[in-house]
Amino acid sequence: MLDGDTIDVLHQGAAVRVRLTGIDCPEKRQAFGTRAKQVASGIVFNKEVTIRTAGGDRYGRTLGEVLLPGGISLNRTLVREGFAWWYWKYSSDASLGELEKEARAARRGLWADPSPVAPWDFRRSRR
Repeated sequence: MLDGDTIDVLHQGAAVRVRLTGIDCPEKRQAFGTRAKQVASGIVFNKEVTIRTAGGDRYGRTLGEVLLPGGISLNRTLVREGFAWWYWKYSSDASLGELEKEARAARRGLWADPSPVAPWDFRRSRR
């Protein structure tokens, strides 16, 4: 587990780095970044998962949705529990936006912070 939205999955004896599509978790040095990583890790650790792939990115990672046994989506769970934003810039899945809106209203996870900073804004401020 690298951070909340990038995980390593063992496939045929080799680690495959997977960037979760449609979401963006707080960065490690950002508020809730470590917690997002812990939550994601706790959900997938030692579980057999299915990756619904959506190609690759410029960093050599597989892009995809991580599905747990029973078809539960890690990507969607992280948004629903308030540990990820809907990454609308790169996702047209408006249902992720609805999950984010629900998490905000319930003040779950990072939405308990009075002024959460989106990871893309945090990264831009560090450049």
